[in-house]
Amino acid sequence: MSRLEWRATLLSPALALAVAMLAGHLLVLLAGETPRVVFAALLQGTWGTPYGVGQVLFKATPLIFTGLAVAIPFRAGLFNIGAEGQVVLGALAAGLIGAALPVGTPWLLAVPLVIVGAALVGGAWGAVPGALKARFGAHEVITTIMLNFVALALANYLVAGWFAVPETLHTAPIVEGARLSRLGDWFGALHGSAANTALLLALAVAAGAWWLLFRTGAGYEIRTAGLNPDAARYGGTSMMRVSVLAMALAGACAGLVGSNFVQGYKTYYEDGFSGGIGFMGIAVALLGRNHPVGVVLAALLFGTLSQGALAINALVPKEIVEILQAVIILAVVASNQEVRAALRREGGG
Repeated sequence: MSRLEWRATLLSPALALAVAMLAGHLLVLLAGETPRVVFAALLQGTWGTPYGVGQVLFKATPLIFTGLAVAIPFRAGLFNIGAEGQVVLGALAAGLIGAALPVGTPWLLAVPLVIVGAALVGGAWGAVPGALKARFGAHEVITTIMLNFVALALANYLVAGWFAVPETLHTAPIVEGARLSRLGDWFGALHGSAANTALLLALAVAAGAWWLLFRTGAGYEIRTAGLNPDAARYGGTSMMRVSVLAMALAGACAGLVGSNFVQGYKTYYEDGFSGGIGFMGIAVALLGRNHPVGVVLAALLFGTLSQGALAINALVPKEIVEILQAVIILAVVASNQEVRAALRREGGG
């Protein structure tokens, strides 16, 4: 990556955060409160207590998965709007596989089985729009949006009609061996928070995505296809293979969200649990500049804002935080080209 690219990658999110902070100050003043007091309460309720730290980590974990689910296809020149459906079907697979295992299944077998099953189902669902793009030229934005509705409806039908515990909208609990431990069991200070070892899986997947994208031939093809499709074709890259691979990897990442919610938190799949986490992955990927390290940092920021909204709700409406999230996204999109142009002028190029 060139020096200009590195500077643009750092400056664009920094500018977006500065704009969001300014907007936040104005919104807090309009709400009749003191910005210093409100932002201090936000920091205290997130990174100021062990419980707050744990909750931030818990909320950041699925955002790492869905951020990667958007960032990887972006690198290939594809826009994955379908992470929400991939999340739902992957989590449902985790719940059904975990509940179907024999009660005495050891964790060394049960945990990988559930995780791999969720990734495979999410990956298979993600590969569908990739294959449609490769075979028929169907635009992935349209197909992924439509497949979200199909996935949500399918999951609702399966749970409500076949697999729900009577008088509920959730599946039977997964077996004990398939559950992930809470971080509070390892670090006593985090006791009481929902943070669990799915965070370690998310960080490992992010590291794997970095290695794949920047240290392998397949990653080189993905990046080349996104930067210059014509040059990629001339160099022998199969655009069909890249399209299917990138979308399948995206679906697999999104499917792993079930490890955080099903295996590490609720111990069952619950209809409607996702709450738009797949769409939030778009914001995380944009702020993280589609780089795995940036995705992790952006996920921590949005996890902080999500938990911080609860901490400041007694002072100002928590919807202010949702507005700030939107401002960050818009500022990143708007500032990208401006920052690059300014850096080129500064460098005389």
